[in-house]
Amino acid sequence: MKNLFLLVLLGFMVLVSCNTEKTTELEVVSDFSGELTEKEIKDAKLTPEILWKFGRLGNAELSPDGEFIVYSVSRYDAKTLKKTSNVYVIPAKGGEPNLLTEDRFMDVSPTWMPDGRIAFLSNRYGDYQVWVMNYDGSARMPFSEIEGGVNAFRISPDGSKMFYLKDVKLETTVLEKHADLPEANARVMDDLMYRHWNDWTDYKFSHIFVAEVIDSKVKEGVDIMEGEKWDAPLSPYFDESEISWSPSGKTIAYTCKKLYGRKYAVSTNSDIYLYDIETKETKNITKDNKGYDKYPVFSPDGNKIAWMSMETPGYEADKERLMVLDLASGKKHYLNESWDQNAYDYVWNSDGKVIYFMSGIKATSQIYKVTIASKEFTQITKGQHDYQGFSMASGNIIGSKTTHQMAAEIFVINEASGKDTQVTFINKNIYDSINLGHTEERWIKTTDGKDMLVWVIYPPNFDANKKYPALLYCQGGPQSAVSQFFSYRWNFAIMAANDYIIVAPNRRGLPSFGREWNAQISTDYAGQNIKDYLSAIDALKTEPFIDENKLGCVGASYGGYSTFYLAGHHEKRFKAFISHCGMYNLESFAVATEETFFVNHDMGGMPWEVDNEVAQKSYANSPHKFVQNWDTPILIITGGKDFRIPYTESLQAFNAAQLQGIPSKLLYFPEETHFVSQPQNAILWQREFFDWLDKYLK
Repeated sequence: MKNLFLLVLLGFMVLVSCNTEKTTELEVVSDFSGELTEKEIKDAKLTPEILWKFGRLGNAELSPDGEFIVYSVSRYDAKTLKKTSNVYVIPAKGGEPNLLTEDRFMDVSPTWMPDGRIAFLSNRYGDYQVWVMNYDGSARMPFSEIEGGVNAFRISPDGSKMFYLKDVKLETTVLEKHADLPEANARVMDDLMYRHWNDWTDYKFSHIFVAEVIDSKVKEGVDIMEGEKWDAPLSPYFDESEISWSPSGKTIAYTCKKLYGRKYAVSTNSDIYLYDIETKETKNITKDNKGYDKYPVFSPDGNKIAWMSMETPGYEADKERLMVLDLASGKKHYLNESWDQNAYDYVWNSDGKVIYFMSGIKATSQIYKVTIASKEFTQITKGQHDYQGFSMASGNIIGSKTTHQMAAEIFVINEASGKDTQVTFINKNIYDSINLGHTEERWIKTTDGKDMLVWVIYPPNFDANKKYPALLYCQGGPQSAVSQFFSYRWNFAIMAANDYIIVAPNRRGLPSFGREWNAQISTDYAGQNIKDYLSAIDALKTEPFIDENKLGCVGASYGGYSTFYLAGHHEKRFKAFISHCGMYNLESFAVATEETFFVNHDMGGMPWEVDNEVAQKSYANSPHKFVQNWDTPILIITGGKDFRIPYTESLQAFNAAQLQGIPSKLLYFPEETHFVSQPQNAILWQREFFDWLDKYLK
């Protein structure tokens, strides 16, 4: 399944009676309470087990009158591997949350309907369908009756229609072609994109359907992409925010990359399409741009549309441009052309003269606004935090905020002052029972004289008179900021809880420090950004509270490449390495990964392009070229279903370490992907992670 189902792979399915107000009595054997044990409270330390007791905030949305917030919270039970998600409503001014659903289903993606009710997705009858209820949870009933279920939905502003996403099978499987061989197990490919991120092709494509709301029900709709062998929204994330209704409910704007096979693999050329409900005509409004175009949002009067655009073909981390099109005149405006920051997640104000959005600034994520006529930008929120999303209604703003020491919570934001006030306390019981460290902002000089932001995360009960082992954290991406994120795997708070000081540099190649800083890393993986890593750890290891003889280096994806590369170039700085899903042999990676546009841009080309000096320089600096210099213990972690950086990269690195007699360990998860998402696997990941570090650094 796609879209929403990527987020609920561990969801469980139960059968209930058809009574829409009351489910059958069903024993709930899983513990979704999030309560800590007596020992966990006594130890007062963040552990892998506690991480999986956190309630995880889903999408949050203000009611049209700005008075209430609807949101969802998911929880896991690591013992049973089950997951649940519930819907809540809380007053925007704060107060006690009202739980509207119960711990046995996956009730997700709540949103306000035009009539003031709440619509959400639920697996109460097996497949995901749209349900509706009053804001107090009463009158809960099924809304959609779609065969096979839906992946996501949005109701039109007038409430008369709904679009939903559903997978449509358009290709023939091997067994269908060879029906007389029912026990055969094979795939036959004659083009690229036969697998993407985590999945082999399932011969299906995500399509948009439009259905009428009749007698408060939605039945099968019309496939507006009938017969088209491409996905909307884009794989592999299938983000429904890439699709939007016009205010009149007569037009749908959607994102699609209408390419197939090899052409898809080498291109980022997605476009914004307008589909007219009445005429059934489709129009491409971004065909002049050959990079990404995504996330269309109509103005309140429907006369304009805003979207995110990337200019450079094949460059997935290019500047996120805020574009506005006047639909009548056809004139386009590039609003942040002279403003050296990204812009994403757009919301128009009520009169259509201002757009609110989010942008990264110095490794934080903040909320901004821009006046369209003057192109004047104003920063609304400030501070050492990340806003992950926000919602506006009737002049009120709410946002989902994280820090290194706090999982996502909802805050109400005062636009005039920028002050935010917390209104949800999903994990208060955990924070009240454990001690967390703190984060400090440092600015370090790089080898080329630039100022680099480095986060230093300290253990709980930090004692400046002690000496602590330290970890250099190498970020993946490669163009992803080391911001104030709260991760359930690469979690700085849990590293600090194990008495490590974390040194997390925003090295070259990361966004939120301007376009030049972000772009520098492409075709220079082993260059200035590697020097930035070493500048950070060399500056911090001189602190009296850091033991310079007990330094470790850890990272995933491009951060895994970094650890592999540094293992051959660190000049005895580190005593232990950990690489998760890292690129080890760039030559083999280039022809095994699926999105070839990434290799073409970031490596400069393919390994066989012998006359391409840029590409040959990239491949000459592949970590496997320097494995003979490895001399330090290394833990290597990978997932069998990682198709972005296939697990064979990690096998090569492990074998090379073993053959040279270097202390090494391979942690392989057959069913995991580029990420470790199953609870017990993730707990095992943390245990092995700290066992390795403790062995060599303590």
